[in-house]
Order: sequence, then C-alpha cells, then structure tokens
Amino acid sequence: MEVQKMRKITLISSLIISLIWVTACTSTKSVVSSSANLEKYNYATITNVMDYGGAAALMNIEVEIYDALSSTRLQVIGDKQVESLSDIQKQELLLVRFSASQSEEESVVSINFTDYRTGKPIASCRGAYGFGWSKENDMRVAINRALEQMKKLF
Repeated sequence: MEVQKMRKITLISSLIISLIWVTACTSTKSVVSSSANLEKYNYATITNVMDYGGAAALMNIEVEIYDALSSTRLQVIGDKQVESLSDIQKQELLLVRFSASQSEEESVVSINFTDYRTGKPIASCRGAYGFGWSKENDMRVAINRALEQMKKLF
C-alpha cells in the first residue's frame, strides 16, 4: 500500500514538473507600446507578410488572422481599399503583419500592428508552442495562442 502511494506521488510530481518545463519553454505574450492608444484605432489591413518560415503549408495563417480580426472591434479592410479611406480614417488604421517560423524545438507566430500614418510599431502578439507531439500540432497551438492574444488586445 505504501509503495503504491509513493509511485502515485512520484508520477504526479513528474507530470507537474514536465508540464512546468513545457510551459516555461514557450512564451506567449502581447506587447503594447507605452505611447500607444489602442482605442484610437478602428481599421486594420493585413499587409506585407513578413515571413512564412519557408513553408507553403503556412499560407492559411493569413486567412485565420483575417477571420480573427473580423471578430474584434476593428473593421478589417483589404489593402486595395486603403486609398478609399478618408484622412481621418487613415489615422485610425493599423497595418497588420505576421511572421511564422518552425523548428524542431518550437513553433512561433508573431502578429505585429503598425500605425499607418507614422509607421510606428504599436503592438505585437506572440504565440509559441513546442510540446513536440507533431509539428502540425505545435503550429496549430502557436497560431491559436497568437490569435487569442490579438483578440484580447482588440
């Protein structure tokens, strides 16, 4: 009976330590510029995708970001529609860029927001995951984490 209890405690401890280790190895966070006022922005457009990390399979990220942005308070427009905005609306416009990369250790997705008028960086959302069951799962979780951060911001 005592041996079974010890095994259970050892197993639970090992699982908790493993979970802490996995969580510590991947960071998910948002950063907002100290001079930024997110409330002033009402429009967003995805532009100049930064890097797919070389994998054509990651092309779907752009659509997922577009769909997630559409569920926020921001009005998402196509980059060809920017010129039809008034000067006031352009002051309320964020350019959205993203980058995705994947290695054996982790998958990382970063979504960056830049002020259209000034080009100043406003905010960044990063999702990462590296549990290692499969690269596809790691990327899926990293994308979802970045999208969750983005939705919290807007």
